Amino acid sequence: MKIAYTMADGPGVLDSCLAEVAERLLAGGQRLAGVVQINADRPDAHRCDMDLHVLGGGPQIRISQYLGREARGCRLDSGALEGAVAEVLARLEPGVDLLIVNKFGRRESEGGGMRAAISRAIELDIPVLIGVNPVSADALLAYLGEGAEPLAPETAVLVNWARGL
Repeated sequence: MKIAYTMADGPGVLDSCLAEVAERLLAGGQRLAGVVQINADRPDAHRCDMDLHVLGGGPQIRISQYLGREARGCRLDSGALEGAVAEVLARLEPGVDLLIVNKFGRRESEGGGMRAAISRAIELDIPVLIGVNPVSADALLAYLGEGAEPLAPETAVLVNWARGL
């Protein structure tokens, strides 16, 4: 099983990198499943809106909740995330070249979120590319075991890995 992960510091850095990776792979004819995150600045708040674009012809799903201008806590809409997981699972089938998971984060560390899609891809022998934040890296490695390959958060590196599968 081919599984790679990448992480980067800084808000939105990994999101834009993985979105560009998906764009290049799709342009090259690869069949993708999974999600990439699109962040949109929100002028009435200090934090952006977060949307997941479901690869493979799926919808764009807003996964952030607007909690007010001064809100600082978790703003993830767990129901919307689970809806995105269902959309990914519906598109994850034999013939898919790669599953991209934009972020292995808190929900995945707790056993939820995109973990179901990762497990299904492993069952189907579909390679997986996972973005992870540094806080969740230990949980990701505990979940995947020793078979996961770390990659630099550089578009060319990630595209070359995926094309080399």
